[in-house]
Amino acid sequence: MSLQSRLVTLSERHAALELRIAEEGGRPRPNETALAALKREKLRLKEEMERLKRTRPAS
Repeated sequence: MSLQSRLVTLSERHAALELRIAEEGGRPRPNETALAALKREKLRLKEEMERLKRTRPAS
C-alpha cells in the first residue's frame, strides 16, 4: 500500500469516527465509555496521519 493510499484510508476512517462520535453525542443519554473510546481512536488516527505526513518525502 502506498503512503498516499494509506493516508486516504486513515482519513476516511477518521471521518467515519467523527460521524459516530456526533451520533453518540447527540443521543439523549450518550454512552460515555463508548464515546471516550471513539475519541481516543480518532485521536490515534490523527496522530498516525500526522506522523506519516512528516515522514513523507518532499515532492
